[in-house]
Amino acid sequence: MPATDSPFTAAYARLTAVYPGLTVTEPDPARALPEGGDWIAAAGLAEGGDELDAFLAWDEAQVLRDYGRRARPDVVASFGLHRYAWPACLLITAPWFLRRRVPRLPVTAVSYDRSAGRMAVRPASFACLPGDPAAALPGAVVVPDEEALRAEVRAAVAEHLEPVLEAFGPRMRRRGRALWGMATDEIVEGLWYVAHLLGADEERRAVRELELLLPGATRPYAGSAAFRVLTGPDGEPLATRDRASCCMFYTVRPEDTCATCPRTRDSDRITEFSATAAA
Repeated sequence: MPATDSPFTAAYARLTAVYPGLTVTEPDPARALPEGGDWIAAAGLAEGGDELDAFLAWDEAQVLRDYGRRARPDVVASFGLHRYAWPACLLITAPWFLRRRVPRLPVTAVSYDRSAGRMAVRPASFACLPGDPAAALPGAVVVPDEEALRAEVRAAVAEHLEPVLEAFGPRMRRRGRALWGMATDEIVEGLWYVAHLLGADEERRAVRELELLLPGATRPYAGSAAFRVLTGPDGEPLATRDRASCCMFYTVRPEDTCATCPRTRDSDRITEFSATAAA
């Protein structure tokens, strides 16, 4: 059962309106976050035991079903982390981008139903700017300016992802900078994609905001937002970026690379982006 409107209700509703693949709910405080069935607690993933095993078994089966071949265990773990971290980052970046409010969501505050594209959250507190009507609400932490709010975004994502990365890391055979490079990519590419769905103006704004959020020297993150501009066939600017990490998809389909993979040539990116725009 949902609670009454919270400081994040409008942002999460708008997120779902443009991206129906993710629905975010805030259960009534009197009730526990959902668990059991298809629901998995983020804290369970962070423990790295049976719940993580079950989570990754889904990815292993999906690769075999869709591509007719098995993926290496480290590749399966990389896919699994992406499929959790991409929506998990949006729990924080979407309300920041849309409403200038940053929820704190430790792993104990999030449950995920991947099969239905649902996440249930219970923010521990949130940051906002002076003058925000939500500043008077319980749990509000008022910060002085936009840069301070960006620092809250970075801290909130790191707080949530750090225990998750620690659990996934050994299975992915990655650690340190390589793991935080993946976190950097999930932050950037998730919000960039959603902003694209919101329209061209919002996509351009998201590029600017993400460049300020991740300028390249913001530990523990590895690398910057890394946007750059290509020129399309008709002279139009096409935003692209180079990933800080590798998603490892090429190990399953060697002929395919992501549009933002450093292995992908700019000419191929232009072709793909132009085809997407035409569609």
